[in-house]
Amino acid sequence: MPRRQVIAALGIVLVAALAVTAFADAARSGQGQAARSNLTLIAPAAAGGGWDLVAREAQQSMRTGNVVNTVQVVNIPGAGGTIGLNQLAGLAGEETTMMVTGTVMLGGISQSNSPLSLEDTTPIARVAEDFEVIAVPADSPFRTLEDFLAAWKEDPRGLPVGGGSAGGIDHMVAAQLAQARGVPVEDLVYTPHPGGGELTLSLLSTAAGTVGVGISGYNDFRDLVEAGQLRVLAVVSPERLEGVDAPTMDELGLPQVDLVNWRGLVAPAGITPEERAELEQITREMVGTESWAESVERNRWVRSEAYGDDFGEFLVSEQRRIDDLLKELGLA
Repeated sequence: MPRRQVIAALGIVLVAALAVTAFADAARSGQGQAARSNLTLIAPAAAGGGWDLVAREAQQSMRTGNVVNTVQVVNIPGAGGTIGLNQLAGLAGEETTMMVTGTVMLGGISQSNSPLSLEDTTPIARVAEDFEVIAVPADSPFRTLEDFLAAWKEDPRGLPVGGGSAGGIDHMVAAQLAQARGVPVEDLVYTPHPGGGELTLSLLSTAAGTVGVGISGYNDFRDLVEAGQLRVLAVVSPERLEGVDAPTMDELGLPQVDLVNWRGLVAPAGITPEERAELEQITREMVGTESWAESVERNRWVRSEAYGDDFGEFLVSEQRRIDDLLKELGLA
């Protein structure tokens, strides 16, 4: 392995190790305290990505809405969220911790053949849907999605696509695009990144090994889009995103590219029914705050709430759907 890749790999391991240590300290500080007093939210990805954004918006809403006294966010990146899932599994019975989850984690579980799944957690709530976009640097020769797709079909191996974790929703959207335009999935060169921040750095860099097209949630790109440094070619959503001048996949004649990234919260297994009910109530109060309503509007999310057993049944069916889709797309 080249020296640069070894250093990068060691860096990722070190960051993950430090995050796990910080998480263990945070969890210990919350033990024996009610969730209303001290709550830890795990963002199972690096800072700057979608899970991190959801965790910090929830933290702000709980604080300003006086829902919880002390809320802390701990980032545990890696392996499509399954490192965070493993850490959560070690806190069985701990009622003062919740973890942000979503479609990406289902792909990570499937890709890694993880011995754990979201069935090994306590489902609390699905809170919102988030939408994917395809973006390029402002000076990219690709002015439209059609420009990119035409060039991609000619030379798929010469046009790497960047996104989040391997097997996650960004990867699946790339594979759906490939299938829709007759690009062999085995020729798809997909470059995973641990978080939205790393992906945007890669898109804006001219160094070797970076990518010229990125797929992620809109909010990973929002600041740079608004600053004129990135341009959105298309959105993967039923309707256009307010304030984003880019067509939907339906408008472009690509209705089969349709994955939506939901956001939810789970707690460790082994908590009591009363503790679960309390975490559900905290979440209900959080999504009822003015701060959360503002975050939904600002981040162009769509509210999509489901609680308790309804959310648990959704997780089981959604994992089955993602497993089947990864196989269909040739990614598993």
